[in-house]
Amino acid sequence: MSSNSYSSPSKLQSSSSNGSPSTELPLKPIPGNYGLPFFGPIKDRLDYFYRQGKDTFFQTRIQEHQSTVFRTNMPPGPFISSNSNVIALLDAISFPILFDTSKVQKLDVLDGTYMPSTDYFGGYRVCAFLDPSEPKHARLKGLFFSILATRHDKFIPLFRKCLSELFINIEGQVSDKGKSYFNTLSDSMSFDFVFRLFCDQNPLDTSIGSEGPTLFDKWLFVQLAPLMTLGLPKLFNFLEDILLHSIPLPPFLVKSSYKKLYNAFYASMSSIFDEAQRCGIKRNEACHNLVFMAGFNAYGGMKVLFPALIKWVGLAGEKFHRQLCDEIRTIVRAEGGVTLSALDKMTLTKSVVYEALRIEPPVPFQYGKAKENLVVNSHDAAFEIKKGEMIFGYQPFATKDPKVFEDPEEFVGHRFVGEGEKLLKYVYWSNGREIDDPTVENKQCPGKDLVVLLSRVMLVELFLRYDTFTIEAGTLPLGSSATFTSLTKATSI
Repeated sequence: MSSNSYSSPSKLQSSSSNGSPSTELPLKPIPGNYGLPFFGPIKDRLDYFYRQGKDTFFQTRIQEHQSTVFRTNMPPGPFISSNSNVIALLDAISFPILFDTSKVQKLDVLDGTYMPSTDYFGGYRVCAFLDPSEPKHARLKGLFFSILATRHDKFIPLFRKCLSELFINIEGQVSDKGKSYFNTLSDSMSFDFVFRLFCDQNPLDTSIGSEGPTLFDKWLFVQLAPLMTLGLPKLFNFLEDILLHSIPLPPFLVKSSYKKLYNAFYASMSSIFDEAQRCGIKRNEACHNLVFMAGFNAYGGMKVLFPALIKWVGLAGEKFHRQLCDEIRTIVRAEGGVTLSALDKMTLTKSVVYEALRIEPPVPFQYGKAKENLVVNSHDAAFEIKKGEMIFGYQPFATKDPKVFEDPEEFVGHRFVGEGEKLLKYVYWSNGREIDDPTVENKQCPGKDLVVLLSRVMLVELFLRYDTFTIEAGTLPLGSSATFTSLTKATSI
């Protein structure tokens, strides 16, 4: 009997963690295959990066197999990955199995089927690559929670200060040049906020000066190069594929950049390292973990999220902007300022942030290895996954599942208002459901609530200053771009 054939499917119960009612579905073999050794992964990689692109790559296979669960290869493949074979989950029901760490191992799978050299992180496997079953995971994630908790009163005032400088710069560029490229200014603002939050210093007063965003960008690029393209002309596709997707870029390329960042953080965080030592974490290991959290998780996340938020809100148009203005200004007046209480009452503003996270999640991929034989449900069928098989989820397809969301490809700002709040359980951007909370036992982003808060504050500051704005939107190797082309100053507050 084939390994993909099973008897008595009616007796097998689903062990997925999708939160849907327990119903029996027909057990089907997982469609798809991996092709010939070596050549199959190369073919899929070329389709993914050059011939089709990500979304078409997955959509054509859904149509071919008539299934949102199937076997395929995920880049980078040979030689960077020892095994690119995955089982793809591309619907809102099957996807959440990737959050269940009792069934799925999250060991060294942050970037997918390969792991960057630990030389990028001072020789340590930092928390993001640890499985919750490893004792050090709880200690490190607990330290992150503690750091955020002790700084909670700084979140809003510090971010508003940084945003004020950002919008002054944007306004000046629009006035002088007729446009302002948001991404670069947003990156500088994001780094400034992150460094001030964790180090309690202006980065300009430290050894890194104004280089912070550039240093982090270099460090991020070399790690993530196997998952990227540079948008070069087709003539150079073969050369780019060999250079980026076949041979890992050596860490020494960014050794000096990382050392500058590490030294700046280490010199500014002695009280945090004292706490880390009390938790049984060495000072240098704590610093490498905090540089990763600040650079990869915080700065890297903001680098993708904020331009996407501005893009989608900008494209929503002036009529929608007036609705946001009315809500934000009315509540700020009634509450006497921009406070947590005021932000919590802004139902439309909250919904807009969730919708941006739904339609363009800042981290599109999730991976995990099955810890045991398990059965995962899609909408229509059940599929058995064997222990040790790699499971892959493409988040934009899960959060734009047409069987869950109406008009899934459209940005609908009020989607999560009122009864729409029930759909938040299908918003997965944080490596968990939006209705769940991060803990030391799971892999959900420790700064999940902070990310949502900062996104709301950005919208509040924007519409306290301006009645409407226009943008030009574009795409980048990682995320979207937004360029302001006009700003209409607020006529009333």
